[in-house]
Amino acid sequence: MKKLYLSDTDKKICGVCGGIAEYFDIDSTLVRLAWVVLSLMSVGGGIIVYIAAALIVPKKPVSS
Repeated sequence: MKKLYLSDTDKKICGVCGGIAEYFDIDSTLVRLAWVVLSLMSVGGGIIVYIAAALIVPKKPVSS
């Protein structure tokens, strides 16, 4: 089963957009652009959602 994790490799701030892009197997630039557009349309609501996601979404476990 597929799970959503913060990205370790494709991150600019916390890895939320990179993790979403990895989960849906799409380009992270598209996710980032969509997030910015939605944040501007919702008068900064996307920033609060980003911070919440950064705190809630787990980091990828280290496989040994």
